[in-house]
Parts: sequence; structure tokens; C-alpha cells
Amino acid sequence: MSFKVGDKAVHPAHGVGEVTSVETKAIAGSEKRFYVLKILESGMTVMVPVDGVERLGLRGVIARKDVKGVLAELQKDEIAVKSQPWNRRYREYTEMLNSGSPIEVAKVLRDLSRLRGEKELSFGERRLLEHARNLLVTELALARRCKEERVDEEIDAILG
Repeated sequence: MSFKVGDKAVHPAHGVGEVTSVETKAIAGSEKRFYVLKILESGMTVMVPVDGVERLGLRGVIARKDVKGVLAELQKDEIAVKSQPWNRRYREYTEMLNSGSPIEVAKVLRDLSRLRGEKELSFGERRLLEHARNLLVTELALARRCKEERVDEEIDAILG
């Protein structure tokens, strides 16, 4: 997959960013091209090798028609991670978030939201919950071309 300046792309670890430039850098004696992304949520700048896009999992924003499937995942009654110790759950949820899949991100949000209703989450789990929600809200708002607040309210209504 290739991107051009101005495109929105989803970085699996950092969320949605905008391609601000494509730069060439000399590394170990050879020239490499990089996409420069400005992450929307944090303002952080991330460089991704053009030839490493697939390996990293950088992808475009999901299509508008796929938003319903992501929201449907939030409504399911299942639990994706059944591990009991918080550190094992944390590791599994982190892997799910880093997969870059909006469905996997929705599962993390759904599971941790439910778990929060049953008991107090660890500090790490609270951070994962917040990160999952931010990733999902930003991407779904872009896919639907609407304000993030609207998506946030819809997620609140689904999760209760």
C-alpha cells in the first residue's frame, strides 16, 4: 500500500496520522524513503520506511461501510481474553491493539469496559482502555466523516 502527502493512515501502535511528507534519508550508506506521519491524537511525528509499510501494519482508514461491523463487535456478549491474572490480560490486550485491526481494538474496548464494571482495573488496563477508545473514536469519526464527539456518544450508548 502506498500513501501520498495529505493521506490519513493508521499506525498500529499510535493510531491515525496524516502523511505530512515523504523523505529520503541516508542510512548505512544507502538511501531509504520514509513516510512522515503526524499522529492526530498526540501530535507526535513518526517515520515509517516506505518499504516496511506492510511489515509494520500501516494501513488506510477503514471504509465507511465497515464501521457497522466494528460497532457490532462492541455489542457482542463474548469476552476475547479470558486470562485471569491482570499481567497476562494486559499482554494479550496489548498484542490485540498492536495488530492494527479495528475489530481487535473494539474487542479490547468492549472487554475492558465490561471488566471495569465488575472490578477496578489496574493502572495499565486503564491506560489500554483509554488508548483503545481513542484509537477507535478517531478512526471511526474519520471513516464516517463526522465529529469525534458523535462517535464517542454512540460508543457510550453501546457500552452503557
